Amino acid sequence: MEHGNPLLCKDSNTHKFITVGEIMLRLTPPDYEKIRMATNFEASYGGSEANIALALANLGIDSTFFSVVPNNSLGKSAVRMLRSNDVHCTPVILSTPGQTPAHRLGTYYLETGYGIRASKVIYDRKHSAITEFDFDTVDLDNLLDGFTWLHLSGITPALSENCRKLTMDCLKKAKEKDITVSFDGNFRSKLWTWEEARDFCTECLPYVDVLLGIEPYHLWKDENDHSKGDKKDDVPLQPGYEQQDEIFQAFVSRYPNIKCIARHVRYAHSGSENSLKAFLWYGGHTFESKKFTFNILDRVGGGDAFASGLIYAMMHGYNPMDMANFAVASSALKHTIRGDANITDDAESIRNLMNMKYDIKR
Repeated sequence: MEHGNPLLCKDSNTHKFITVGEIMLRLTPPDYEKIRMATNFEASYGGSEANIALALANLGIDSTFFSVVPNNSLGKSAVRMLRSNDVHCTPVILSTPGQTPAHRLGTYYLETGYGIRASKVIYDRKHSAITEFDFDTVDLDNLLDGFTWLHLSGITPALSENCRKLTMDCLKKAKEKDITVSFDGNFRSKLWTWEEARDFCTECLPYVDVLLGIEPYHLWKDENDHSKGDKKDDVPLQPGYEQQDEIFQAFVSRYPNIKCIARHVRYAHSGSENSLKAFLWYGGHTFESKKFTFNILDRVGGGDAFASGLIYAMMHGYNPMDMANFAVASSALKHTIRGDANITDDAESIRNLMNMKYDIKR
């Protein structure tokens, strides 16, 4: 692999990664049952930012997670799971009654798809501990001190007004401290409207170095020209190279602070079989990855595995094509693992997958 990544000149062993977000209890009916049929649920923990911290920690990156969880057995169990995967959780706040009106851990129910039946998610995270915490009491300068990389997503700001403020304050503080910032748009229609997500992403973009998750609902808002850039259908779900290159070039011409943009493209053949590939803009050029086709054991967290794979590859100075292929291979491999996160603890297995000589096309 070629090295020489101009965005990150430090040795990969010196990188310290931190992310901010909500960790949730996940309840899943076993054996692909529908929720309405279930008599029991399998319990685990997950959440976009937590998934990425966990995946990077398993690959040997010094990773820290900041969140607020209730000071009870559920909150402590979620933190214990992260710590068991080598994620540093010292900054995590255990909220207690009196500190905040909320005293519960967010929960989501996953109905796993099979064959032609798609998966289904039901959220139960309103008034969770993180959504109502007063983050003005948090010293962000101290929280981010010593870190080289901050990752944020569009999920956390969708939770509440104070979470939106926290996200923006973290972006600004990271820029002050010259910390590399990655941001995944991660639109969730169950949490806020596309217009709200688009408008908030527009505010975030000037502070972002690495942008992920460019999809139809994540373009900037242009008050002067509504012909482009603020409609859901401006970006096709499955673009060709020329289409994606044009979109990437539009982003970086408007936001020259962005050093890398990446998105993975999914081809759903059924609820049990998908293909993935990626487009990545870096160093003035757009790259298209291999296409991986695979059977699905657990789809949740595939985008987070893509993000963690890309961050890992960038930290290790991979060339742009290898960055794209490693990220997609990381996501494809996650689909074979139960739970929210890619717990692969051997980067060589991801590299072996990305370097396979054959490429199954669908």
